[in-house]
Amino acid sequence: MKAIYLDCFSGISGNMLLGAFLQAGVPEAYLRAELAKLPLEGSYVMKVEPVMKNGIAACYVDVRLPHHDDHHDGEHGHEHRTMADIRALIEASALSEAVKARSLAIFQTLAEAEGKVHARPADTVAFHEVGAVDSILDIVGAAICLDYLGIERVFASKVNTGSGFVHCAHGLMPVPAPAVAELLLDWPSYHAGAEKELTTPTGAAFLRSQAAFSESLPEGFRAAGAAYGAGTWDLAIPNVLRLYIGQLEEAAENGQGTDFLVLETNIDDMSPQVYGYLYERLFTVGALDVWTTPIVMKKTRPAAMLSVLCRTGSKDACASVILRETTSIGLRVRKVAQRIEAERETVHVATPYGEVACKRAFWHGALVNSKPEYEDCCLLARRAGVPLKQVEEAARLALAALACDGLRESKS
Repeated sequence: MKAIYLDCFSGISGNMLLGAFLQAGVPEAYLRAELAKLPLEGSYVMKVEPVMKNGIAACYVDVRLPHHDDHHDGEHGHEHRTMADIRALIEASALSEAVKARSLAIFQTLAEAEGKVHARPADTVAFHEVGAVDSILDIVGAAICLDYLGIERVFASKVNTGSGFVHCAHGLMPVPAPAVAELLLDWPSYHAGAEKELTTPTGAAFLRSQAAFSESLPEGFRAAGAAYGAGTWDLAIPNVLRLYIGQLEEAAENGQGTDFLVLETNIDDMSPQVYGYLYERLFTVGALDVWTTPIVMKKTRPAAMLSVLCRTGSKDACASVILRETTSIGLRVRKVAQRIEAERETVHVATPYGEVACKRAFWHGALVNSKPEYEDCCLLARRAGVPLKQVEEAARLALAALACDGLRESKS
């Protein structure tokens, strides 16, 4: 499966993530086109440029608002938004459902941390630094990049938080900022190299929501390349985030003791409307599969058994979502010794209606299955005002042509 490893020796922030993803192969034009689907009022300028950080060639991304040109000490002006505002903005966008779900998962993680720090419900927290256009673009942009690259697992190292103090909307705060400290409570961290804020709330929320800790490159991870996203600072150490991209061998992962689990619970008192949202949240925190089975409980009540397949490392995150989002007050946990799966990749094909992401599966090197992403086809069908099956057929034809090209190349 396709995976990335984030080496956070100089911290992690939203713009560092975007820079690393762009250098790792996400086309800048694609990222800009997807971000344009957000219904943001006003305009913004996203600057992307190659930079050198202590001799390392990196990609620097910076988002600025035209009316906030005069910033000091590298900080941007900010607009306040609540989590409810941000959720409404993302849900109203034309982004794919997968990108929406991942973006909201990252923001929700951040909202819960901010809410705990300020003793307020997560939905009512007024985001200052992270509520502005630049940070919305950072978080949604990271979700877009993960989706484009087809990343299934994210790993990260211990984190350099930086040290000293930082100016924010609440005044002078210690580094790491309170929200960052909350997000990294059980994540190995340290500070070295600079009295600066090296890890931001957006960067910490990405780790907490999307990544699993690994001291070094995980066993069985075969890196195909490394990319660097630049931070704002010029320091004694290179202010870059290093991203390794490659394949994680399933057998090797199982050898590390990362067995598979099934979490189960019986639910007889919850609205069926909740399940769609629940499924999305579970997939964003690492669930491999989610399903419900009709059952009959005591007093012949019709009910549903919720089942979630996940890795051991995702157990706590999945359990947290179930207990927070459903009426369940307990779970059963069963160990699954092994899971056999084909190698997978995501490719993007051009159709007369637009670009469609497609999944392809391989068994022992042979292509055994391929299909267009349903949500992408739905979006293009709505835009073009044509039947969904017409877009799906165009995508399948493009996929077939791609497979034929690959076969010709292998023969030659």
